[in-house]
Amino acid sequence: MQDDAPLCPAAQPAQTFTDAAAAVDRLEMLYAEATTFLAGHFNTTLHGRRPTGRVRAFYPEIRLTVSSHTKADSRLSFGHVAGPGTYATTVTRPDLFRQYLIQQLTLLMQNHSVPVTIGLSETPIPVHFAVAGNPAVSVPQEGVLDFSLRDVFDVPDLATTNDDIVNGDRLRNADGSSPLAPFTAQRVDYSLARLSHYTATDPKHFQNHVLFTNYQFYVDEFESYARAQLADPASGYTSFVSTGNQIITKPDQPLGPPGRTPQMPTYHMTRADGQGITLVNIGVGPSNAKTATDHIAVLRPHAWLMVGHCAGLRNSQSLGDFVLAHAYLREDHVLDADLPIWVPIPALAEIQIALEDAVEEVTQLEGYELKRIMRTGTVATIDNRNWELRDQSGPVQRLSQSRAIALDMESATIAANGFRFRVPYGTLLCVSDKPLHGELKLPGMASEFYKTQVARHLQIGIRAMERLREMPIERIHSRKLRSFEETAFL
Repeated sequence: MQDDAPLCPAAQPAQTFTDAAAAVDRLEMLYAEATTFLAGHFNTTLHGRRPTGRVRAFYPEIRLTVSSHTKADSRLSFGHVAGPGTYATTVTRPDLFRQYLIQQLTLLMQNHSVPVTIGLSETPIPVHFAVAGNPAVSVPQEGVLDFSLRDVFDVPDLATTNDDIVNGDRLRNADGSSPLAPFTAQRVDYSLARLSHYTATDPKHFQNHVLFTNYQFYVDEFESYARAQLADPASGYTSFVSTGNQIITKPDQPLGPPGRTPQMPTYHMTRADGQGITLVNIGVGPSNAKTATDHIAVLRPHAWLMVGHCAGLRNSQSLGDFVLAHAYLREDHVLDADLPIWVPIPALAEIQIALEDAVEEVTQLEGYELKRIMRTGTVATIDNRNWELRDQSGPVQRLSQSRAIALDMESATIAANGFRFRVPYGTLLCVSDKPLHGELKLPGMASEFYKTQVARHLQIGIRAMERLREMPIERIHSRKLRSFEETAFL
């Protein structure tokens, strides 16, 4: 082998397909061949036989060429391209994204009456991602080997792992084609690895409906609810997955200790079709909220909702009241570089209706009576948990001017990242303290509140997700979240 000629798998010609399932089969074959090749050579290298040159394999890609201005169904927010041209995206883990890919490719071929081409891209697969999840292979830390990994294998390159497409900063790929999907393969691989690290569960367990919370109390109730669902064969839920990838399928099956406590413990009520519910305890703060949503977004969930605690800002509110956000005051600052604060984050009608209907169903209140326990209005999100300790003239005036009715540290971040990533979002909070009115969150005051309210609040969030699950996917994914230049893939 010449030093300047990388060792690669045998070249595979590009093929065209008019059947989406067959196209994804081809993607899986190309990806498996590439990653098996890299893992095999990497394992050999670790055992002392270093190649004399570079070892390289490439991500598969999907390519589509449209030659006419086909008028797509204007009600759809995805599944079609804007006009004539060539569109392409690299693909990773086609096994994990199989149903998603089949759905997106089927819509494209139906809407434009053209085939898709499946072949190899010019983007190398970093060896770290190729061996991720392979128990037989582990990547040693820098300095353990007597040579640098990057001299032999491709490694993750943060310069090409970014959000340029979803942020609207990149309208063309390097070869002149337009992006077909919101994320490149490297960006997806990066997030899949981060998800395993932060949540201590494998990405394959994540469901299409994601609840975020900021308290462990919700986790305990979620497990109790999941066990009750497993006891009911008609529920449609097939398993409960806890941290450490512990899986139970029977209501009385025990769970062991998680092994390590991840930064964002995550739990899943799974269904065979992936339409179950995932609960992520992101803890407190906008940084965690951004981190979690940055990575979960690559899984293309159908909706995510925040169900946590907040400070009530109005004297008319009581502890335990609900707040349905219809607007957000963003003072979290973690997304300022990606989504300027002047960008409005609209309420999504389908999400709002599902949440309000769920509150009515669980509380058995409706119409004017519902106003006794729920207010709709602006939720403010800040990055300073102890904002009450500052001079009140500044923050209180801004909160009053915004007409905010509640304040927390996560909701606006989750909504804004949902807007940025085109993931339908919503917020239903529960008032746990009223700092402007002397009702602070102290242990003695909060304990009874936690006992009585958490179960009901979580049940509302779950019921809202189940209502959304019953809707056609085309209805949930709103055109409000699509920009002028959009990818065809959801």
